[in-house]
Amino acid sequence: MIGVAGCGRMGAPMLDALRDGTSHAMGFDVVGKGPDHITTDLDAFAPQLETLFSVVRDAGETDALLFDTQNLIAVAPNLRRIFICSTLSPRYVDTLRARVPDHITLIDAPMSGAQAGAQDRSLSFMLGGAQDDIDDAIPLLSLMGRHFHHMGPYGSGMQAKVLNNLLAASHTAMTRLVLDWADAAGLDTDKLLALIETSSGQNWLASGFETIEFAKEGHAADNSIGILVKDVAAALDAAPDGADTALPQLVQATVRALTPRR
Repeated sequence: MIGVAGCGRMGAPMLDALRDGTSHAMGFDVVGKGPDHITTDLDAFAPQLETLFSVVRDAGETDALLFDTQNLIAVAPNLRRIFICSTLSPRYVDTLRARVPDHITLIDAPMSGAQAGAQDRSLSFMLGGAQDDIDDAIPLLSLMGRHFHHMGPYGSGMQAKVLNNLLAASHTAMTRLVLDWADAAGLDTDKLLALIETSSGQNWLASGFETIEFAKEGHAADNSIGILVKDVAAALDAAPDGADTALPQLVQATVRALTPRR
């Protein structure tokens, strides 16, 4: 059985894609919600689990899933492969290899594309792991995404992801500031976004402003803006020794201060 743990904005549509393309996929979420193929019952999820996609929020929930509260490493006897899809600190991800038994293949596979990309199955995956393991994984990942970037050995995918998200956070901060300033200047923001799309300011958030689910949100601990703040923290945790982190910290503070755009 293929399992998806963490069936929220990203995990639920990923599970739908897997169920459409495989014979048996099931979701697990500690919050009681959703259809019958998403369970809160660990006894219904763990025994037949062979491949796990972990899409939980953070390192604490990953620890709970694998080692502590749910403890799938101990209670899923058939588990042979784990994809770490959450955006986490690369330093933390590196520690997982020593904590997960050697007979379990471990691939870091964070993804980009937001909820819209998960729903239309066009995600980009940043992958870390042995070449043979990545080759074996691509057919399954192809059910959920279109772009697959093998960045190197285990851990490389997560390092690439936090750098990508650091850039995405800067785009989010500046695009929202630009739109606020445009409002103050009396500009039509739809026209401005069309201009940006064909000009040097083009970026992912501006290009998808009407489809990215969090584009107009303010910061909250449990929404995607809050997750973006967490992702910048993951990038900062993996910053090179002696790096100047003033700009990333400013970006993080700016994103944390966002209020909903009306």
